[in-house]
Amino acid sequence: MSRATQPQQPRNNPGAQARGLMRRCERAALATALTTPSGIWPYGSLVLAACEQDGSPLLLLSALAEHTKNLARDANASLLFDGTSGHDDPLTGARATVLGTLAPVADAQSRERFLRRHPSARAYAGFADFQLFRMSVTRAHLVAGFGRIDWIEATDLLFAAETSWLREAEHEILEHMNRDHAAAVELYAARLLGLPGTGWQITGVDPEGFDLRRGGAVARLDFPASAADLSAVQKSFAALAQSARHRDAPPQS
Repeated sequence: MSRATQPQQPRNNPGAQARGLMRRCERAALATALTTPSGIWPYGSLVLAACEQDGSPLLLLSALAEHTKNLARDANASLLFDGTSGHDDPLTGARATVLGTLAPVADAQSRERFLRRHPSARAYAGFADFQLFRMSVTRAHLVAGFGRIDWIEATDLLFAAETSWLREAEHEILEHMNRDHAAAVELYAARLLGLPGTGWQITGVDPEGFDLRRGGAVARLDFPASAADLSAVQKSFAALAQSARHRDAPPQS
């Protein structure tokens, strides 16, 4: 991810900053407890990640994977979301470790949200051994650079307001934006995020912004303010499009 895709969240709101980082990251490091004859060991693995409307992490895991076997014995886990890419000194970048329990969920909307975020996963998502897991968050540890360290409780990390209204409308919104406002989507990517290339599509929308993808590249653009209803979502898209139209195109490198 380039720096352009990583807007700075308010320094005085660690929960919003950590949640924004989680929403921007398409992968995470999963830590589970591996039981061996010599004892219990922390076991780290790389996983693809997505987020629910409120920010709760979603993972698609195979029952054959070691980390899934670990979770069957002990559901406690942590996910490290790394936002340090693009920094000359990685330790000045933000990273968040999210603690909680992981359990399988049979939820078609959540599953589709994950697959839109990771279209390559459709190739194996239908295999019998794959299940969608959702993390029930306990708390998170945010390191946002030197001296900026916070423990964040779940109530402050997750988006607190009701989101079912957007969850139900998300598919229709995405179809409408990608089909009828493709030019605006390209402007979001090029003018507001400084991203190269064409063919960007919106893969998810939540009350705080939306996710984009072009091939293997992902990005995120936040709304000017959190949306409380569908009318506010529409106005946010329109306001961003207006801003993009009045901003000069970045120079081509």
